[in-house]
Amino acid sequence: MTTTRPRLKTVKLTDPRTLRAVAHPLRLTLVALLRREGPLTATQAGELLGESDALCSFHLRQLAKYGLVEEAGGGRGRERPWQATSGGMWFAGTAETPEMAAATGLLESVLAERYFEDLMRWIQTKPTEPIQWQEAMPFGDYGVYVTPEELKELNARIEALLEPYDQRRFDPDLRPAGSRPVTLLNLAYPYLGPRRKEES
Repeated sequence: MTTTRPRLKTVKLTDPRTLRAVAHPLRLTLVALLRREGPLTATQAGELLGESDALCSFHLRQLAKYGLVEEAGGGRGRERPWQATSGGMWFAGTAETPEMAAATGLLESVLAERYFEDLMRWIQTKPTEPIQWQEAMPFGDYGVYVTPEELKELNARIEALLEPYDQRRFDPDLRPAGSRPVTLLNLAYPYLGPRRKEES
């Protein structure tokens, strides 16, 4: 009988200051790295990312202030290991104040740039990947006519489909042979009309 490890919580980002603090490419990279690799020191993280250990140490301390990482115990200075405190982040995507709108827009922009950069890396690397992985990766979009309520329901159904795979993120023993981490983007936005030349 396999005993699954407890699922890490989702950290809710609810104030503009925290959203702005997280909206930094290296900080987002460090959090993602700790979630995938487990505890790492600033030196180890720097080696994996091609960054200096001093820079990684600074950003890990900043992330700790906002509850996204914590010391894992053992070591001192830059040789102390850090671990992620959450399995994911959540923020509303809506804003009641101009300050919250600006902070939300900043974080969404940084995340969108990361998605695009990662996607371009995959496209460039794809020809060297095994054919079964090339064939398995979807690439496209769907245009649908829905109400806000229907879109929320559709998103809930997508999340329900992914639920059986979720625990694999936290328990390597549950991962079947040949599996690898895959980013599945969940994005939806309304059609805003034809893209005009001056918008390009």
